[in-house]
Amino acid sequence: MTSCQHHDSIARPIGHKCRQAMNVEIEPSWAQRLKPEFDKPYFQQLTQTVRMEYSQYSCFPPGRLIFNAFNLCPFDKVKVVILGQDPYHEPGQAHGLSFSVLDGVRFPPSLQNIFKEIHDDLGTDMPFSGDLTRWAQQGVLLLNATLTVRAHQANSHAAFGWQQFTDAAIRALATEREGVVYMLWGGFARGKAYMIDKQRNLVLESVHPSPLSANRGGWFGQHQFSRCNAYLTEHGQQPIVW
Repeated sequence: MTSCQHHDSIARPIGHKCRQAMNVEIEPSWAQRLKPEFDKPYFQQLTQTVRMEYSQYSCFPPGRLIFNAFNLCPFDKVKVVILGQDPYHEPGQAHGLSFSVLDGVRFPPSLQNIFKEIHDDLGTDMPFSGDLTRWAQQGVLLLNATLTVRAHQANSHAAFGWQQFTDAAIRALATEREGVVYMLWGGFARGKAYMIDKQRNLVLESVHPSPLSANRGGWFGQHQFSRCNAYLTEHGQQPIVW
């Protein structure tokens, strides 16, 4: 075990002098595309800042799950991208996948509305679990723009530099891949649309599924999930079992 590896969670995925360990933590096909970011000054600063936050405060997700979205959904397997803003900030919720919570955790309001729309769109039963690992394993990249957060403080890590890193991930997909479905929900996510070639991919935009937005109209009845699957099928890919 190296000196970098003895730290719990946070040092291994974003170890300050442990780039080798970081390459192990991020799925290899993503590490290949994102390697240039690791050496940039902003990422060095980001690493130090996040390590300090985790050492001084309660932060989410657990450090070992910071790059969970990448690790569960290799670059070449991505069929769909669902972009969130930052992780859930209450204990026991966030595990590195946007909108997802672990088994046994009460569904947050946005996730409830996602499941309700899937039910209305596809006629499927409401699931028992809010753990969206099952989506990630089918090729849904559940990516938060900011990958960490301090407990009880939404967007508390938004200025740390994570967005430069996750934008690089989106650009890599947009450059090398085509036939990907991008689901951009709410003004923040829709602000990333400029990076995506709409001629080579499907971009589905709507309001955010949070009750504040969804209940005003523009979320329910959009049939995004059936439209997504129709596009995948047309392009010779297996549809997602939502």
